[in-house]
Amino acid sequence: MSKVSLVIVSHSDKLAQGVAEVAAQMAPDVVIRAAGGLQDGNIGTSFDKVDAAVQELVADGPVVLLTDLGSATLTVESVLDFLDDEPAYFADGPLVEGAVAGAVAAQQGADAEGVVKAVRDAAKTWGAFTESETKPLGEDVCEAEVAIADPDGLHARPAALVARFVSDYDAEVTIDGADAASVMSLMALGVRQGQTVTVRASGADAQRAVSDLVQKLESMPE
Repeated sequence: MSKVSLVIVSHSDKLAQGVAEVAAQMAPDVVIRAAGGLQDGNIGTSFDKVDAAVQELVADGPVVLLTDLGSATLTVESVLDFLDDEPAYFADGPLVEGAVAGAVAAQQGADAEGVVKAVRDAAKTWGAFTESETKPLGEDVCEAEVAIADPDGLHARPAALVARFVSDYDAEVTIDGADAASVMSLMALGVRQGQTVTVRASGADAQRAVSDLVQKLESMPE
């Protein structure tokens, strides 16, 4: 099954290109297209640019579109209205955080509905964690502490690597209570290099997931 593709729609070509570049760093196997600005390069949104991006991608699989402002959303809705049964969807969420969350979800194999949900949930996920917001785990929890080796801590790129890494295990994994499969949750922790975190997991692969993730965090970056 083809991975979901993303189209970043912005009033600025540079902004759209920049968001696409950031999201692509988190999800190297996901196709992300920028459709920003008018055809002449000025500020605005272009029906033709958005439609061209959608038509390029939709033949290969589902497409999810994100926007920066209300008028960009109107442009996207107009493009979608002209489609027949092509699997193209608008995701209402924060542009940068949503693009990152959606791209990582697509990288992990989520369908279009899952990617749209990841985009929408990005706004709720971003922010400091409290005790009541931590992800609950089941029984038979394994845990270990590890000092973060990556110079970037658990920010954008390393957070995406961790999220992709834990998706291969049949386990619910958290880092300091945050869902380790969620890039935005990990970034919200604000963990820096050298900081010690607690890795916990439950599920069939819990012990292996904790052991392997600890080794991963100790050895990053790669």
